[in-house]
Amino acid sequence: MKAALQNYQDRMRRVLDHIDRHLDDDLDLDGLSAVAAFSKFHFHRQFTATFGLSVHRYVQLARMKRASHQLAYGNAQSVTDIAMDAGYDTPDAFARAFRQRFGQSPSSFRKSPDWEPWLAAFGPLDIARNKLMKTFNSDDVTIRDVPTTRVAIMEHRGDPATLGATIQRFIAWRRAAGLHPRTSPTFNVWRSERRPASSADYSTDLCVGTDQPIEANGEEIKAGEIPGGRCAVLRIVGYTDNLEPAALYLYRDWLPASGEEARDFPIYCQRLSFFPEVPEHETVADLFLPLK
Repeated sequence: MKAALQNYQDRMRRVLDHIDRHLDDDLDLDGLSAVAAFSKFHFHRQFTATFGLSVHRYVQLARMKRASHQLAYGNAQSVTDIAMDAGYDTPDAFARAFRQRFGQSPSSFRKSPDWEPWLAAFGPLDIARNKLMKTFNSDDVTIRDVPTTRVAIMEHRGDPATLGATIQRFIAWRRAAGLHPRTSPTFNVWRSERRPASSADYSTDLCVGTDQPIEANGEEIKAGEIPGGRCAVLRIVGYTDNLEPAALYLYRDWLPASGEEARDFPIYCQRLSFFPEVPEHETVADLFLPLK
């Protein structure tokens, strides 16, 4: 029974990966049911029962999420090109759909996103993707000696709903400083729970590895370091927006069974690839739990 369930979930996960890889293609029910090797007469009901979203709605949200990331965090593509990539025939049709979902026009969102409606709009997509999250075991964890890394830090303190605005400023600052992710590593250091009792207590550091002198360019940028030493490392591939399940595995399951003790530095991650530069199921992050 367990093997049959695992096989079923693997086939459904294959569909999500296919959608991510082919967002620009015609993703019809016939083709997607063939990817899953399910009957096309039942597939749409099976998909909805598994993920809580219809296939059509899921594809719409996945395309709109990519478009919103391109608007908020990129500056290379025009709104027209982004609209075409999202599957809309005209920029006006894209603008109407975007405004209906987020309460802002695409150009207004690009200048100054309102992140609370954005988070609410993609809640169903995040829930769907988390339904078939990979489970971890001790073989997934390695222990490494990592070097000390000097970093430039932009702190985010307060409501996690406004984290997107801090990320925007961080990307703009590092772009101006010439610290490209391909040459300067990206880290997040979590200094609070993902959902603390009070949103005002949320605390995380956005960091970029650099040995260069730091020019703040009007931003509140600090110099610091991520200390070297032994770390338990867990690699997460795909859907790296929410790393809380992986962190919980390290703390709740792996650490007590390992006989190790945690060092006095927060859990952190290094982001090795980014959406939408790669399809979302191909994003990669390494999670580090510092050990004594």
